[in-house]
Amino acid sequence: MVALKTLIFSILVPGTVAGFIPLLLLQGSGGAVLLLPSIWMLGFLPLLLGVGLYLWCAGAFTFIGKGTPAPIDAPKVLVIQGPYQWVRNPMYIAVLAVVIGEAILFRSILLIGYALLVGLIVHMFVVFVEEPSLHRQFGASYETYLRTVPRWLPYNGL
Repeated sequence: MVALKTLIFSILVPGTVAGFIPLLLLQGSGGAVLLLPSIWMLGFLPLLLGVGLYLWCAGAFTFIGKGTPAPIDAPKVLVIQGPYQWVRNPMYIAVLAVVIGEAILFRSILLIGYALLVGLIVHMFVVFVEEPSLHRQFGASYETYLRTVPRWLPYNGL
């Protein structure tokens, strides 16, 4: 049942942020272009890496954390395995990678602006809502995690 809830959330939230809204923005701007083999096809790289990373994170939340990416049904166990051992927010990074890949693929300045806006909103949400909530929920173990794992960019040998 948890896996089904994760699937539904993934379609509704990241699917909207990284799929439906960019599609609407591209249609509204006339930015959807014919995809011909070119350097712009490199946009598939962050897009596919983002999808793969998101699926890895969602799986970790579901099977390790025993919860979903949805804040109303969050993991009951602090997930620090998989991509969460390198950065604290790989799921958000994954969604942004998809949008950036779409921006490159479709040569859309509008999607780059959208990615920047999403990044700013996500950062503010993480700092002012998510981190305080996780600190209250997991206490000392989350405090240790905060000190040892960076928020956005991996370091220490990566």
